[in-house]
Amino acid sequence: MADVQRKSGPLDSDARSKIGRVEAVNGPVVHANGMSGFGMREMVHVGHRRLLGEIIHMEGDSATIQVYEETQGMKIGEIVSGTAETLSVSLGPGLIGGFFDGIGRPLSELQEMKGIFITPGLEVPMIDPDKTWDIHVEIKAGDMISQGSLLGTIQETPLLLHRVVCPPDVEGEVVWSASDGKIKSGGLVAKVRNALGRVVDVPLTQRWPVRTPRPYRERLLPNEPLITGQRVIDGLFPLAKGGTAAVPGGFGTGKTVTQHQLAKWSDAQVVVYIGCGERGNEMTDVLEQFPILEDPRSGRPLMERTILIANTSNMPVAAREASIYTGITIAEYFRDMGYDVALMADSTSRWAEALREISGRLEEIPAEEGFPAYLPSRLAEFYERAGRVVTLHGDNGSVSIIGAVSPPGGDFTEPVTRHTKRFIRCFWGLDRNLANARHYPAISWLDSYSEYAHEVEGWFEGHVDHRWGELREKARLILLEDERVQQVIRLVGEDVLPDDQRLLAYAAYLLKNAYLQQTAYGSDSYSSPEKGFSILDMIIHFYDRGLELVRQGVPISLIRENDAVTEITHLREFSAEDSSSFERARKRLDNHLDRVGVERTREQQGGRQ
Repeated sequence: MADVQRKSGPLDSDARSKIGRVEAVNGPVVHANGMSGFGMREMVHVGHRRLLGEIIHMEGDSATIQVYEETQGMKIGEIVSGTAETLSVSLGPGLIGGFFDGIGRPLSELQEMKGIFITPGLEVPMIDPDKTWDIHVEIKAGDMISQGSLLGTIQETPLLLHRVVCPPDVEGEVVWSASDGKIKSGGLVAKVRNALGRVVDVPLTQRWPVRTPRPYRERLLPNEPLITGQRVIDGLFPLAKGGTAAVPGGFGTGKTVTQHQLAKWSDAQVVVYIGCGERGNEMTDVLEQFPILEDPRSGRPLMERTILIANTSNMPVAAREASIYTGITIAEYFRDMGYDVALMADSTSRWAEALREISGRLEEIPAEEGFPAYLPSRLAEFYERAGRVVTLHGDNGSVSIIGAVSPPGGDFTEPVTRHTKRFIRCFWGLDRNLANARHYPAISWLDSYSEYAHEVEGWFEGHVDHRWGELREKARLILLEDERVQQVIRLVGEDVLPDDQRLLAYAAYLLKNAYLQQTAYGSDSYSSPEKGFSILDMIIHFYDRGLELVRQGVPISLIRENDAVTEITHLREFSAEDSSSFERARKRLDNHLDRVGVERTREQQGGRQ
């Protein structure tokens, strides 16, 4: 296919007449003069290859432009032309199942055009304007519509009904509407006469600036959990729908695998996965695996509710910075349809490094470790776009953000991790020692926390068990107390401890190995809240009853050395639907503990006689 040069998009006559000239090139940063007629944050085409760039600084007749494509070979004096548009993405049917780069270009189309390497200056629509869809129109001529009104529905994939809603800037009387049947992505859904008497076209595919949050009617409390199927998360450190979470960890601790698990198993209806500055082999793994993964609830391909944005470490650094905004804008678009969306950003550290590199080329005064002083505000702008809201149409929707952080050397005190903790409410810290011990997910129960636990407690107690909060708190206290006991064991050994502390250490062992540890493969890859609670209930029940026996003088060896106790470590292999297996295991455990208690009572009575 022949090269397709980048088109100007929605230009006005003034935009077409604006021309600047390149006066300096510093990697992705280009300085141009003759730019007085341009606007701040305006997208421009730079050079004879018409590379896409964005004006990020203006002073007099000069402008600084960050270019989202490779600038190698650009010369002084080349032309800069305007577009009269900020960095925007196309929103409409055709996004689901797509692979895009950081500025929204479909990678599959680019590969067909020029092969496996992206040629600078190529342009291809984010959504194919000629693709045809079957639409059911919900409006007719004479209807009054406003922002958020439902215009029609399209079954985009078997897993997702695409709800076409009125854009936020349109309101008035419908003077014409499309009919049920075929419609192209580039076609019109309606024509509306606004309050000024002007007739406005309402296209099926709309444009939206990525740095501008999409509006909503009301923000709701985050009191409903995002079920992930990972026991350590759902049971100890839950994330609410519309919440924010960070997954920090050093190299090899399992950040990417954890995010893959969340993308596959969470009960979000739409998943947006952003590979931001990751290694090419990791993104290749994502691009190869996701299309063949099955949605666990429907059996359909997972890509029928997933959007992938790939911006690897060898792609232009400026596009890496933009990829985060591209992803969150797409997520907000599906939120506005009333869906729960999970956005995975892997990783925000690479995004922050892109900010650092661009800041350095702009010769800005650096803050700690070379990062720009505005790093905290950029992180805040990103994470604050999460939330559970009432949409303009009146539905409930949410965007949950889960950002991986890659601190150098696993140092959680470095700037990106430290500032991220200021803006998130759920922290799943990955521990290298756990990863080295092959304990996955390697989420530390000592370093992690969730501020949503008490807010979602009512949901768990109403849908799982009324003792959920009580058992969760007991498990946390056992794990915290075990850390102190383990320090003593490492110094003097376990045999010198009193039996109640040895029992606590064993209960913590069961929590770590039977409850918190979970494989990413096989039948235990997903654990429902009911299954997780059943395992936790069994362990806490064993500890409570064992503590009673210890206080009666029963040796700890008699309590824990039995097949019924050992079986607790295999409970995770049971199916969640097989409640009879849990009941039989609990009965065998109770029979064992009853027998031990009776034997001890007989011994005490015989001794008194």
